[in-house]
Amino acid sequence: MKKAVLLLVAVITMFGARADEGMWIPMLIGKNYDEMVRLGLRLSKEDLYNINNSSIKDAILQFGGGCTAEMISANGLLLTNHHCGYDAIANLSTVERNLLDNGFWAHNMQEELPAQGVTALFLQSMEDVTDKVKAAVGNATGEEYTKKFDAIKKEIEDKESNGGKLVANVKDYFNGNQFFLLIYKRYTDVRLVGTPPKSLGKFGGDTDNWMWPRHTADFSMFRIYADENNEPKSYSPNNVPYHPKKFLPVSAHGEQEGDYAMIFGYPGRTNRYEVSNGVDLAINVTNPSIVACRDLRLNIMHKHMNMKKSTYLQLTSSYSSIANYWKYFIGQTEQLKRLNVVSKKSKAEEEFTKWEKANNMPGDLMDKFAKMYSDYTPYAKHAAFYAECFKAPALTRMALSLKPLYDAYERHNGTLTEDTIKKYVTMAKTTYRPAYKVFEPGTDKDMFAQMTDLYYKNIPKQQLPDIYKKAILKGKNDCNMSTYTSYADYVFSHTFLSDSNKFNAFCKAPSMAKLKADAAMQYAVSYVSNYTTNFQPKVDAFNAKKAELSKQYVREQMLQKPNKNFYPDANSTMRISYGKVLGYEPQDAVHYDINTTLDGLMAKYKPGSEEFDVPQQLVDLYKAKDYGRYADADGTLHTCFITNNDITGGNSGSPVMNANGELIGAAFDGNWEAMSGDIAFDKKYKRTIVCDARYILFLIDKMGHADNLIKEMDVRY
Repeated sequence: MKKAVLLLVAVITMFGARADEGMWIPMLIGKNYDEMVRLGLRLSKEDLYNINNSSIKDAILQFGGGCTAEMISANGLLLTNHHCGYDAIANLSTVERNLLDNGFWAHNMQEELPAQGVTALFLQSMEDVTDKVKAAVGNATGEEYTKKFDAIKKEIEDKESNGGKLVANVKDYFNGNQFFLLIYKRYTDVRLVGTPPKSLGKFGGDTDNWMWPRHTADFSMFRIYADENNEPKSYSPNNVPYHPKKFLPVSAHGEQEGDYAMIFGYPGRTNRYEVSNGVDLAINVTNPSIVACRDLRLNIMHKHMNMKKSTYLQLTSSYSSIANYWKYFIGQTEQLKRLNVVSKKSKAEEEFTKWEKANNMPGDLMDKFAKMYSDYTPYAKHAAFYAECFKAPALTRMALSLKPLYDAYERHNGTLTEDTIKKYVTMAKTTYRPAYKVFEPGTDKDMFAQMTDLYYKNIPKQQLPDIYKKAILKGKNDCNMSTYTSYADYVFSHTFLSDSNKFNAFCKAPSMAKLKADAAMQYAVSYVSNYTTNFQPKVDAFNAKKAELSKQYVREQMLQKPNKNFYPDANSTMRISYGKVLGYEPQDAVHYDINTTLDGLMAKYKPGSEEFDVPQQLVDLYKAKDYGRYADADGTLHTCFITNNDITGGNSGSPVMNANGELIGAAFDGNWEAMSGDIAFDKKYKRTIVCDARYILFLIDKMGHADNLIKEMDVRY
């Protein structure tokens, strides 16, 4: 372990460790080991993380760029969440063969379907590179720091990527006080193996999302393929199943209150060292802005998706993703208020300032934070609407794909070399494709008109782009929705971007004149120019200053409380959390048990409902109580359970393991009462919602009749 690791070792103590809170670095998990054993763990430190031999970390992968999955067989079979596989499943579906709605099970490997674009990343090693990074950046701050950090990051990553055969990533921890180099191996031949019907995989829909009790079969299964040497290779019918260094056995024994529970995964982002000013801004400005934009966006999409099945399949993955965090920001705001997080952080900051002054420090760090947020607040709403409102229509994002080329033409008076044009056209195609994939003309025109209206109504008039005066209002002080509808009609009939053939034709013979004449480009250029000229510098300055102050704040907190059990914020790298299977009391006179059952699911069942319908096959199995070997000792079939593990977005699909390292379920959600968790962890309410392994096995076996998959796994009854 390198010298810089001593920073982390110094602050991770075994005294007073809290089992439920903390997303711990696997390489250093030994510091938590005694506490894990006290809670019930029966594995060794080396069983958890071992760089020289196989360990549980080798069974865990980052799936699709934003989720977690786990290997559950020696032949590359993996388990993740249904919502993590949702986009791939939707892409493989057609109106005639609707895998998303009807479910799919491969009864042999020949039936498995290539999931284009899905990747699987396996962590190979971690190395502390703090000394190297700090030597390169020195005492730089602001733009100078960013420039120097980006340079040393690239230097290290280029050197360690083995000519592109590996993925090397330098990540910061503890708000820039520590740095690790992570080496991954990326597999790209990933194939769909099985998924329950959407009615089960998303049972409860938006109504039950982020809620307990829950009855969702939130899982899907894929298989990784490799070349004959078990190395990554792009899709080929000659590829063979990947053989992992480690895979997880599956327990069908069930769980009891108080049982040990452990989670490995890739949590995305937390901000638990945020100051009270930042929380206040989130509650009153940022979160409400995001919710308002997404609320309108979802209503528009839902209307059009209900009109046409092909539109539904085209947009359903995007809709699901937008809806997930629409409700998240509603819940986070509500719980931050309910738990008085601003007040609690303010009191802690007062104590911190007293400590600073008592230790011969200026004692003005919190004042600097307050001024920074005060200066930024007038532009915070605009920043949120620029990201969530302006960029909502696919046409806008398609126009943005050509903005770098537009800017290059501007810088060089409309004349560019062939090599320069080729570079920017290649970039444009890469950005254009994912936007065009979700471009549905009727939906997008509606979205374009209403989002343009929403922007105007919410952003101060002096902050608006000039397109409103030039092309939309045309001298009027205000207008109604028909004006925006007419403008949308005009834009959509005067752009080549809405037609992929015309876009490709432009890419073969691009010119500044064509770009300037395009109505969608005029719209996008107006917004972007306004934002990048007048507001982006303020946003960038705010982010740079915040990074600088936050780094100092975390470092000084560690000095202030040398015996406190610190852990770094989540940053999309592998972490371990541990705790127990545990119920809770969300409010006075209410108790939530640890598990839900199929009985509870059927009590919610509403035939024909968009959110609470289920296949007739499940109804028949329920009536016959045909649960096979997957019933609990009490005769019921458990669907989901809860633990007090610490997770966040990115942990979706993470394995929940018992004391023996056996898979007992797949984590898929958090609970409503603890939606503040990414900013402020709450020991009393925080819970992880898990799809029970027995429910997963039941659906594979009894509904999917895929006993080939059951036999492939190491199921322990």
